[in-house]
Amino acid sequence: MFARFQKHFLPSYPSTYLLALSSIFLLLSCGKPTENTLEKKPLILEYAQGFEIFRGEDFWEIHVTQGYTGAEKTYRYLVLEEDSRAERNGFDAIVQLPIAKVVMTSTTQIPHLDLLGQTDLLAGFPNTDLISSPAARTRVDSKKVTDLGSGPSANPEMVIDLRPDWIMISTLGEDLRYLDLLTQAGIPALINGEYVEQNPLGRAEWIKFTGILLGKYEESVTVFNEIEKAYQDAEKLAASIPSEKKPKVLSGVMYQDIWYAPGAESWGARILENAGGAYLFADQAGTGSLQLNYEFVLDRGMEADFWIGSADFPNLKTMGTSEPRYQAFQAWQNGQVFTYTAKKGATGGLEYFELGYVRPDLILKDLIKILHPDLLPDYEMYFYQKLN
Repeated sequence: MFARFQKHFLPSYPSTYLLALSSIFLLLSCGKPTENTLEKKPLILEYAQGFEIFRGEDFWEIHVTQGYTGAEKTYRYLVLEEDSRAERNGFDAIVQLPIAKVVMTSTTQIPHLDLLGQTDLLAGFPNTDLISSPAARTRVDSKKVTDLGSGPSANPEMVIDLRPDWIMISTLGEDLRYLDLLTQAGIPALINGEYVEQNPLGRAEWIKFTGILLGKYEESVTVFNEIEKAYQDAEKLAASIPSEKKPKVLSGVMYQDIWYAPGAESWGARILENAGGAYLFADQAGTGSLQLNYEFVLDRGMEADFWIGSADFPNLKTMGTSEPRYQAFQAWQNGQVFTYTAKKGATGGLEYFELGYVRPDLILKDLIKILHPDLLPDYEMYFYQKLN
């Protein structure tokens, strides 16, 4: 039920919706950290703040410093190339290259495999119906991907039976039930904390994390650089828009009399700002989801020019019928309501929740097209569409 609530009522935060797919898995520390005796050097990450990478002659170290919200522990992973001489003690997980099969637990991780040309390594996933990627769906339909269950019912014993080279976890850090089981079974479990990042390019840069684990670091750098350039080029288009010409943007929806919208320091709010929008809750601090009362939102947003991120209603009529108070907003009355449902997978999964983290450039261009269509006259929106 909570996963369903997140999907429909926290549109600007796909992370919470997706995290419900993998909350049963976490990582257990397996020893006190020790410094590797072989020489290694840090590699610079441009935007991501939640992990660090170090390169040795025949090994990699990854330190995940923000694996989940409020994490106090740094998780240390060792990735070994063939015949590596690296010290193996004191790590939370050790991965041996090359890789033959992996388990992913969040739809946001699937595009990493696609972009790195490694989709054929996917062996397991909880609730495969949520996957939208055509390449991954081909594997699912061919019975090459084991369905591990959904949400809290995902089965760690099934993961152990698969014997993957590693499992990638995305978690809020609330469920420690299966840590001993995974550790004792010798399954390397690696926390992906991309959702904690609030810089859109910071989330995308986690593809380098996956790249190292697959032995495809250089390829991941190439992919990220292309995404970075596309994002920056789009951002420059909107950078010169004067404040008086930035349209007022409302975001979020109501659930049980509470209006949920992205906080001012959040990923969603930053993309709106980069797109040249005047976000109506830009003075409401927070990196998570704001919880506002209807009267406050009505006072702020009644005359908003656009309403972006309005769950997944099929049309304005359904939206207005489901919650009559929505009809008081000018954006609803003028038909300037946009949602992220333009692309759906074969089994109904929304591609926004899958590809959006690693392709913020597409989200940014969609928003620019909505707010300032003259800046991208020939561009067709990818994730977003207007409700009719």
